[in-house]
Amino acid sequence: MKRIFDLFTGILIFISFSPIMVCTAILVRWKLGTPIIFKQLRPGLYGTPFYIYKFRTMTNECDSSGELLPDDQRLTPVGKFIRKYSLDESIQLWNVIKGELSLVGPRPLLMEYLPLYNAEQFKRHLVKPGITGWAQINGRNSITWEEKFQLDVWYVENQSFFLDLKILFITLIKVIKSDGIQNSDSVTMPVFKGSSGENSGESGALNVN
Repeated sequence: MKRIFDLFTGILIFISFSPIMVCTAILVRWKLGTPIIFKQLRPGLYGTPFYIYKFRTMTNECDSSGELLPDDQRLTPVGKFIRKYSLDESIQLWNVIKGELSLVGPRPLLMEYLPLYNAEQFKRHLVKPGITGWAQINGRNSITWEEKFQLDVWYVENQSFFLDLKILFITLIKVIKSDGIQNSDSVTMPVFKGSSGENSGESGALNVN
């Protein structure tokens, strides 16, 4: 039922938002150049990798040693506007149509975080990741990693169709208000380096095999 809902709703929203996505693509091409779309490998259901898509919001500026500058130095005013209204993630509806993402679920993070999760935190990968989720409507980037993972695991253990509808409705309100876009210490979430205490991401991964 969830896949059917994701597919038909994803197609409907994709078609409805296509003019906005075209305008976003033109804006990115004009202000940031190419590539227009940022593609990155992320862990999906059970940690299986897939490519997620976003409209680019940052420049590719590097320092003298060839390393990318910090996010806050590469994020442009246009990029901030695109992120403010979550326009950068609108193209992820294509991931939903392909079946790699759900409309609702824990956000797919970086592949290198997988071995840093403890067994409890790895439960977030027992469901398909989503464009929005319980953590996104309860703080998004303004909460800590540990709080985010606790919310993700709560969703996994309490998911239902009506909970998904509630999350989608609140997400719409949050996007309009631009709540939780920015972490208190940086323009995006800081890098996750593992929680204090036992880090047993490998044992967590084994629990789903």
